Amino acid sequence: MPPSEHARWFTEEVQPHEPALRAYLQARFPTLGDHDDLVQETYARLLRAQGNGGVRYPKAFLFTAARNAAFDLFRRRGAKPTEAVTDLVELTVLEDRPGVGELIDQSYELEVLADAVRALPDRCRQVIMLRYLDGLAYKEIAVQLGISAETVKVHMAKGMRRCAAFFAERGLLDTPPPSSSAEASP
Repeated sequence: MPPSEHARWFTEEVQPHEPALRAYLQARFPTLGDHDDLVQETYARLLRAQGNGGVRYPKAFLFTAARNAAFDLFRRRGAKPTEAVTDLVELTVLEDRPGVGELIDQSYELEVLADAVRALPDRCRQVIMLRYLDGLAYKEIAVQLGISAETVKVHMAKGMRRCAAFFAERGLLDTPPPSSSAEASP
C-alpha cells in the first residue's frame, strides 16, 4: 500500500476508534494508569499486521491487540490484571452484560477461529468439528469417519498446530507454535 493510501487508511479506519479504545482500556485495566504506551503498542501491532497482509476488521483488531498488549504488560511486570476487592461497599455493578469492547473481541476471535478451521485440510477440519462442535470422543470420531483412533489423534494435533500458526500469523499469539517436519507438506 502506498504511504499516502496507508495514511488515509489509518486516518479513516483506525483513528476514529481511539476514544473508544482509551475508554475500553480505562474500564478494563484501570490499574495501568496512563494508557498512552498501550495505545502506541496497539497501533504498532495493527500496522505490522496491516503490512503482513492486511487487516480485514481494523476496529476489532484494534481492541483485541490492545487487550493482548495489556496482558503482555502485566506479564512483564509480574502483576495480575485485576486487584483484590477489599471494600465491597464501594463496588457497584451497573450491568451484568459484556461491554462493547468485549463483544467486539469475542466476535473477532470467533471469526478468526472460523477462518482457521476453514483453512484446515478436509480430514483435519472434520475431526476438529466432530470433536469440538459435536463433542465426540476420539473413538466415536474414528468409528464415524472409518479411521483409527490414532489417526484421529494425529489429525487433532495437526489441526491444533495449524490453527495456532494461523493465530500467530495474525498477531493473536505472542509466539508462533513449534513447527514439525510432518507439517512441511500440505
